[in-house]
Amino acid sequence: MPDLSFQVEGVEVVAHAASPLLAFKLRLANSNPQETIHTVALRCQIQLEVTRRKYSTEDQERLLDLFGEPSRWGQTLRNLLWTHANLVVPSFTGATVVDLPVPCTFDFNVAATKYFDGLADGEVPVCLQFSGTVFYAAPEGGLQVAPISWDKEARFRLPVKVWREMMKTYYPNSAWLCLHKDAFDRLYQYKMRHGIPTWEETLERILAVEETVC
Repeated sequence: MPDLSFQVEGVEVVAHAASPLLAFKLRLANSNPQETIHTVALRCQIQLEVTRRKYSTEDQERLLDLFGEPSRWGQTLRNLLWTHANLVVPSFTGATVVDLPVPCTFDFNVAATKYFDGLADGEVPVCLQFSGTVFYAAPEGGLQVAPISWDKEARFRLPVKVWREMMKTYYPNSAWLCLHKDAFDRLYQYKMRHGIPTWEETLERILAVEETVC
């Protein structure tokens, strides 16, 4: 029965996808190099291991919305579920390297986006936890099916600059914010009443009033 191991060898930005996408270079190796793997239906859960890196004073200020005051980080700093990814790995013998596509979002209501954007530089420790099904050739020539062991995982340090490069590619000099419909309607009415041509100018005018009051 196959015994697969997993290793992330690198990561690249997918430049022309419909939405922000990273491609993790994933190496799969079978303990029996002579055994033919017909296909692997792979599922992957990716976690951000936020406790496995250090944070500068600037990082702590930018992550205030996510983790609170640094004095409380002993209670609030916990690993974050980033996303899930799926992949069908084609036939191989011994080992193979495939691209694991990982969709990303620039929605600042999502904790992972707040976390990535809050880091000035360095690397983000990520843990990829695998599950799924392996279809392989039995010694007598038939097709066999086996599950991937629950303890299979791989760790990787994702450079923050790669994530920033991706978002600059898909959202140059901009950010994406999701609002409740009632809040959007109020903002839209304000924009129309004052004849403001752009959303940026609308927010800047509201912020200017707030700063004057403060």
